[in-house]
Amino acid sequence: MLFPAFTDAARLRRELRETFSLATPLMLGQLSAMLMPFIDTVLAGHLGASTLAAVAVGSQIWSFAMMFLIGTMLALPPTVAQLDGAGRRASIGAVFRQALWLALALGLFAAFAVRQSEPLLRAIGVDATVLPQALEFLRAISFGAPALAIYFALRGMSEGIRRPRPTLYFGLFGVSLLLPLAWALMYGRLGMPALGARGSGIATAIVLWLQALAFLLYVVTRRHYRDLQLFAHFEWPVLAQISVLLRLGLPMGASILMEGGLFVATALLIGSLGATAMAGHQIALNVASLTFMLPLGLAMATTIRVGNAVGRNDYSGVRYAGFVSIALTLGSQVVSALLMWLLRMPIAHLYSDDVQVIALASQLLLLAAIFQFSDGIQVVANGALRGLKDTRVPMLLTLLAYWIIGMPLGYLLGFHYGYGPRGLWVGLIAGLGMAAILLFTRFYRLAMNNSWRTLAPAPHSSTQT
Repeated sequence: MLFPAFTDAARLRRELRETFSLATPLMLGQLSAMLMPFIDTVLAGHLGASTLAAVAVGSQIWSFAMMFLIGTMLALPPTVAQLDGAGRRASIGAVFRQALWLALALGLFAAFAVRQSEPLLRAIGVDATVLPQALEFLRAISFGAPALAIYFALRGMSEGIRRPRPTLYFGLFGVSLLLPLAWALMYGRLGMPALGARGSGIATAIVLWLQALAFLLYVVTRRHYRDLQLFAHFEWPVLAQISVLLRLGLPMGASILMEGGLFVATALLIGSLGATAMAGHQIALNVASLTFMLPLGLAMATTIRVGNAVGRNDYSGVRYAGFVSIALTLGSQVVSALLMWLLRMPIAHLYSDDVQVIALASQLLLLAAIFQFSDGIQVVANGALRGLKDTRVPMLLTLLAYWIIGMPLGYLLGFHYGYGPRGLWVGLIAGLGMAAILLFTRFYRLAMNNSWRTLAPAPHSSTQT
């Protein structure tokens, strides 16, 4: 039996309603956030395969920085959710202030690392016609790294207290700004110089800072956050408190890096096969990333719902929150897979006019349709485990799935057996499939045996069974 039997129909309906209420703004917010690289990709595609490949390669390196920042800052939502569930909202402000210091430090480190990426790009053999533009893109976008980290600290705090709508508001805000700004800077419109890939990086960095500042202003002025006293007084960094966040966040960051790194490494390897291969891969990956925002939004909601249940010491609440979200994810992924299968050619035409690029992209979209189910299950199961503050074992499980199974198989098929991009995508399918099995099994055992209390002891002692 895949899921435990839920005999309380009223509670099941309530869980579905509350999960939908929390997840819908998060899903829409994630979709709006993904429209930013979508905009960059489409605009670059119509400047030629070389510019598209440069933005694609640069975006993969930038993705490493984003995954590191986002993954580490994911320590905040379950921490805040457990405090909120336990009725300890007065403690949230102190945690948040330390999270801001952590975000600033991580953002500056990420910006420096992104700017030092030329040796890596040369080592993996990125095409010489693509490399200069990719480096210009990375140097420009790196200035947005601190803003991105601060933005996710604000998001984590807001989502942890079950206020997910700002994620949607500021996601749409970013998209509405990026489209005209990137168009002007990339194409040389509205009196701007035509900067191509560099213009894309500049536009994104500017928008990231505007999003962070707007979110900060929102939090300061809205009444929903006043009782938290987020900015009641100034605090210097407290290493003991920051280390608690790091002990929780670094394994999360490592897990996300290992998953995302599988995709990034695949893209960089495909980049060595030429601009056409990279462009076709980028189209298929961009579409898969858009559909991934639906289960990712559900995963974020699951973290909060599970974290709240942990704070209440609610055993059955943990099970309902986790398994209902996984079931919902299976439904959403059926729709995504069908759309990729049936509309693969029109989707590819939307991105490019190059016949060879369209042909490859449509083939890869078929493979992307296959891994929709495993990709959805693994991300939501991981979200449920984050709500339990179970981070170290999932990190090891993702290492096994992605880098001991997925990447070696993809490399073998892609280069040794000559299947190229298609072989590397089979490796993605294998890695995601194994991760889905392992992470779901981990959550199932913890939830059904009530053994999660040894991982994340609740702040009070009342227990519901």
